[in-house]
Amino acid sequence: MNDYVKVTFRLSPYDEMQADMLVASLADYGYECFEPTADGTEAYIAEKDFDALAVRKAVDESGVTASVTWDAEEIKGRNWNEEWEKNYFKPMTIAGRCVVHSTFHTDYPRLEYEIIIDPKMAFGTGHHETTSLMVEQILRENVQGKVVTDMGTGTGILAIMASMCGAGKVTGIEIDADAYANAVENVALNNVGNVELLHGDASLLAGVEAADLLLANINRNIITGDIDRYAAALKPGGTMLLSGFYVEDIPVVMQAASELGLQQVLHNEKNRWAMLKLAKA
Repeated sequence: MNDYVKVTFRLSPYDEMQADMLVASLADYGYECFEPTADGTEAYIAEKDFDALAVRKAVDESGVTASVTWDAEEIKGRNWNEEWEKNYFKPMTIAGRCVVHSTFHTDYPRLEYEIIIDPKMAFGTGHHETTSLMVEQILRENVQGKVVTDMGTGTGILAIMASMCGAGKVTGIEIDADAYANAVENVALNNVGNVELLHGDASLLAGVEAADLLLANINRNIITGDIDRYAAALKPGGTMLLSGFYVEDIPVVMQAASELGLQQVLHNEKNRWAMLKLAKA
């Protein structure tokens, strides 16, 4: 079992948007799980990756103007599935067509699609707005027989969803070792044999078959930094679904995208989180 560090952040005065800005910055530094509090957030990172200097850098780079204080607490290894069951992860219905649950759940609706996710500390259960936005859009897309690439696959939920919707070949890429291992477990749990998982960053796209549909639910800075690689890994006429950022960030993402010939087809939003659908000419 892995040991983690829980870092509790307090903002004064508290503001939800600034708390979300802090979360986005912490995610860039390897924090894997976040739990909102009344005045900030609790953030978790593997004990081996905790660095107090990096915490201060994440706060400085977040753009938060509120006063931020924090303290850290070591969390000894435990059964994270039990923790999620007790505190966080409940069965989730998306678009009335898909239910996401874990192996420890017994009471959940039987729907068209059933995805089993044992999340451990990896992100992506459908509860966060960005994940549900992406799943909803995959359900709307015609992915039958298509080649799909999922960048930052996390728990593997989007790759699994694409496979269940009839994709011909799915590749999920994940840079975090623990998240990659979790995705491998979840792909096996769902018996989706056409999903291949790779451990690494966007440089791996050069060796992956060009996609008809590319998915990236990460964060704005990573997306804008790697979108040139995403575009190069997408077939002409292909589609890109992006999330992990706010509605206010759409102009920044689109500036990077339009320079590569990517055109906005639509955007959906939920509680200020955005999902963009782009097309490659």
